[in-house]
This record gives sequence, structure tokens and C-alpha cells, in this order.
Amino acid sequence: MLLDVESFSLSFTRYDGVLRQRSIKALHDLTFQLARGEILALVGASGGGKSLLAHALFGILPPNARSTGALRFEGKPLDDETLPALRGRHMGLVPQSISHLDPLVRCGRQLVWAAERSGVRLTKAQVADRLAAFNLPLTVAKAFPHHLSGGMARRLMLAMATVGQPQLIVADEPTSGLDPENTEIILRSLRDLADAGCGVLLITHDLVQSVAYADRVAMLNAGRLVGTEPATAFSGNGDELESAYGRAMWRAAPQNAFSTRRAADA
Repeated sequence: MLLDVESFSLSFTRYDGVLRQRSIKALHDLTFQLARGEILALVGASGGGKSLLAHALFGILPPNARSTGALRFEGKPLDDETLPALRGRHMGLVPQSISHLDPLVRCGRQLVWAAERSGVRLTKAQVADRLAAFNLPLTVAKAFPHHLSGGMARRLMLAMATVGQPQLIVADEPTSGLDPENTEIILRSLRDLADAGCGVLLITHDLVQSVAYADRVAMLNAGRLVGTEPATAFSGNGDELESAYGRAMWRAAPQNAFSTRRAADA
């Protein structure tokens, strides 16, 4: 199995007053797996802990974070010893915010840096090919991030995250704020990567967008995994869905008239 999340919980310690500490739990006993060639959409409301899981996978949590359970990549634990060799080369992260791009460095240079961090050296022709693979013109190489539209910036981050040809891609809200055309470009690119043998963890709050490209959907609510369903079950009135939470999410979608009726009333 490419990625294995087993009984993973995450909490943060904080001070109440001067000397008293307390623990705030953010993720509760998550268990799921992701295979090569698969897109697993992790869907939930904003603030539900989806991005925290992405940060935990890459070891970029703050010092006050505490975790239990296991995170494994190809059977090996993800920890301080293994992650430096895995990040960029075998695992790629598409961050949520385009503010992760350096505003003072031209985009082509940032793509070259991302390649170097993953052990790859790009020629000018390869930079052009890499940009073209994500429908970006060569002029993007000489542009600064603020010259790009939101869709172009997100496609650039996807190009950077995948330049080392990682086996696992974690895309954190890669379509947030994008128009339908750019959304389709991003999701189609992720689907193509999965079809080529990558495993993709697509973190998103948009169920409707993700089910057209995902293989399975895992639903996160208040830090808890409340169900995992095949993406094909999200159709019609949602009668094929096993979880009440999944049916409620699907029936509240715009194309289902924002229905809030309970599953028992269907």
C-alpha cells in the first residue's frame, strides 16, 4: 500500500494562563489507505482538520503538536528520519495558498529550485516542457507570481510539486477560488497523474467537483472520519451511499436543490 494512515490522532498543547497547559485534539483516530493509481478525495468543511493531516504527512507541524498512531509510506513510518529523503522525491505537496510562492523570485527560477530539491536538473527546454504540461505558456517562466492569475499560480504549484515525479501527491484545496475551466484543468491533471500510477490525496471542501475525478471519497467532520464511499455512489438521490453523513452532504449540494431532509425521510 502506498499510504497507510492508522489510528492517527493529532492534538496541540497550549497554555491557559501562566502555568496551566491543556491539550486540544484536532484529529481523532483516522484510519484509511491510499493505493497507487487512485485518487482519494478527503472532503469536509473548512476548519475540519484536512490541512493538518497534509502537514502531518510532510512533518511540517508546529512544535506544540502531539500525535499518536501511525503514518506510513510504502510500509515505512513517516518520521524525522525518513521524511527528508522522501519529501519532493517520493512525496509531493501542493499547498493550499498561492502565498507559498516566493513573491520576489521569477516563476521559472522557483520551478528550477523545486526540481533541484527533488534531485532533478532542468534545462531551459525542460522548463518549457514542464510548464506546457500544465497549460502554462513559456512567458510564465519570466513572470513573478503576482503576474499570474489564480489558476495559473495553482498550476505552477502543481508543476513544482510533481517535477520530481513523486509516487504520492497531496493536493490541499488545489481548486479553491478557481473558475470552472481552471478547476477542470487542475483536476484533470491530477487524474492523469493517478492514471500514470501515482497515488493522489485530494483535500477539498467541494464534494461535487471531486467526485467526477476521484475513485473514493473519505468524509471528515470535526476531525473525525465519518465514512468512506466509492465516488460513483455520489449520484442521483444518493441512495447508493451507505453513510448518513454522505447522503446529507450529497443531498445538500446545489444540483440537489440544497435539500436538508434526513436520510430516513427519503
